[in-house]
Amino acid sequence: MKAYSTDKIRNVALLGHSSNGKTTLTEAMLFATGVTTRQGKVTDGNTMSDFDKQEIARKVSIGTSVIPVEWNGLKFNMLDTPGYFDFIGEMYGAKRASEGSVLLVDASSGIEVGTEKAWKNLEKYDTPRIIFVNKLDKENINFDKLLEDLISQFGNKIVPFAYPTVTGEGFKGFANLIDEVAYEYEGKVRKEVPLNDAQKAKIEEYRDVFMEKIAESDEAMMEKYFEGESFTAEEVTKGIRVSVAAGELVPLVVGSAEKTIGADFLLDLIARYIPSPADVGAVKGTKDDVEIERKVSVNEPFSAIVFKTIIDPFVGKLSLFKVVSGKITKDTSVFNSTKEREEKLGGLFFLRGKNQIETSEMVAGDIGATSKLNFTQTGDTLCDKGNQTLYPTISYPQPTLFMAVEPKNKGDEEKIGTSLNKLTDEDPTFVVERNTETKQLLIGGQGNMQLTVIVDKLKQNFGVEVLLKSPKIAYRETIKGTSTVQGKHKKQSGGAGQYGDVHMRFEPCAEEFVFQEEIFGGSVPRNYWPAVEKGIRESLEHGVLAGCPVVNIKATLFDGSYHDVDSNEMAFKIAAQLAFKKGMEAAKPVLLEPIVKVEVTIPDDYMGDVMGDMNKRRGRILGMEQQADGTQKVTGEAPHAEMFEYAIDLRAMTQARGSFTMEFIRYEEVPANIAEKIIADYKAERENN
Repeated sequence: MKAYSTDKIRNVALLGHSSNGKTTLTEAMLFATGVTTRQGKVTDGNTMSDFDKQEIARKVSIGTSVIPVEWNGLKFNMLDTPGYFDFIGEMYGAKRASEGSVLLVDASSGIEVGTEKAWKNLEKYDTPRIIFVNKLDKENINFDKLLEDLISQFGNKIVPFAYPTVTGEGFKGFANLIDEVAYEYEGKVRKEVPLNDAQKAKIEEYRDVFMEKIAESDEAMMEKYFEGESFTAEEVTKGIRVSVAAGELVPLVVGSAEKTIGADFLLDLIARYIPSPADVGAVKGTKDDVEIERKVSVNEPFSAIVFKTIIDPFVGKLSLFKVVSGKITKDTSVFNSTKEREEKLGGLFFLRGKNQIETSEMVAGDIGATSKLNFTQTGDTLCDKGNQTLYPTISYPQPTLFMAVEPKNKGDEEKIGTSLNKLTDEDPTFVVERNTETKQLLIGGQGNMQLTVIVDKLKQNFGVEVLLKSPKIAYRETIKGTSTVQGKHKKQSGGAGQYGDVHMRFEPCAEEFVFQEEIFGGSVPRNYWPAVEKGIRESLEHGVLAGCPVVNIKATLFDGSYHDVDSNEMAFKIAAQLAFKKGMEAAKPVLLEPIVKVEVTIPDDYMGDVMGDMNKRRGRILGMEQQADGTQKVTGEAPHAEMFEYAIDLRAMTQARGSFTMEFIRYEEVPANIAEKIIADYKAERENN
């Protein structure tokens, strides 16, 4: 692959709902531009993008693939992202590495949830974009209705640049409304054909829309428009380019990726209207907390951002990066300014799917990869050590579903931990945690599919089999009443014995634990008080109900007795533990459960379902707040035990349109009927172990 200057590069993320044809479109582009001699199919498992074993087996994209395409003197780095919501983190990395996006819409399915989510993200960052309406060769397509729906839902910034006169099996081409020509395809070959009357009518229908959008891009153009003057071809191209770059105009084009119709035309539009990296200007970073800028230019010091990591059991670790400034050769010494460590490149290459294309140099704006970086992770900045900069890391969504991991085979625990940590390098939305209290290893992600894929990767890539189970709840115990008890430890076994006697009072308190003494007259010598406190503190680890940690309790030592010979620290520690057990049992012990604060963002349509569901989970709705995008934010509280699979249930309730965050806030008493079952389960588990 030849070297391209920064202005000849286009980095584009392909976004959209699952199965809208993103991977098929990359195959169409590769075939149309002569990179491949046969177009691969997702159903056949032979596409260049979906090369992972899991992707081939499931027939869905799981990770972002970089597919470079060379066309008419330009290089297009197409970033094929997964449409499945569990892998939404991949979109964040792809967006970070691209200047523009193509949003695919399935003409036979219309606007889907993935379309809405991708559009919201594009709007949030004013991303330059093109809409590609795919699958126009399917039956029962109403293109006019789909176009109307898109404009109605997303705004009149959407303007058709192409219009099909025939849909369904007879779909062979479309009218180019900008250049006022029509095309038909024979295989992958596009040829110009005469405009028919219907196409001419459409050009007339949309001419005013085009011209008004173009006029809005510049004051001088607006003046010219109002004076009724025509724009030159150069002015039209420039006006569209400016409006698209600002996110104020979204060209809509049509095609069938499966039949290679429209793939080359889409590349032409990307070339004309999506900004090159050179058009971006400067990128802001910091050095020693002072803001600095790097122009996206080969003349600046080298800097890059790692936007994806691939862990391959055979090849090792691959780091995919975008060169922000300067250039890099395979002999370049790089510095990771995020980790503050020097790194040595393990070669330099472009990736096309899993295929590595070696290169001696990579310039600002281009996307490439290297291997064997020891310290570098996704989101890190690489730069010249003598001219350091640090770019903001990529902000990923927090995990919403946690499951406990248990080995199928004994002795695999250490191997599981090591393998899971490698997989967190590959997917920053996936986390691994060890709960020291429940002694469980937990994995967290965006949904059930993501965690299932992780389990399959453990088996395929690392030879480890695991089971997923619901995590244990970190319950607590406390008391509601006050008790006064005696704890006496007396043991005589020939020679010196053991004697410790304490009188103690136990009562609730706001702090986690308070120990106090009220000894008068030396009934328990001062040197034994620490042993009494130690005995109580150790006892706090296991309550009398379910063996859970005890909190919010005050223990007061107020009397006791001792023996001149047989008393010692151990005897008083044991006596205190006996007193604790009696005191807990006599002071109305109760079980406490963690309560979480939940913030759910949903469209209005699902409000009733979500609120009813929260009530079923023993939750409380605290408030509702209208959001700027028209959604509602519902704030509530619920027991953690009722929320483990909320990510799955909310997705089902809202057709994946809802999202939520959750954080621990406090402990509350478990209702008696539920507490009885929990206590019985804990006791049964202890007996079995």
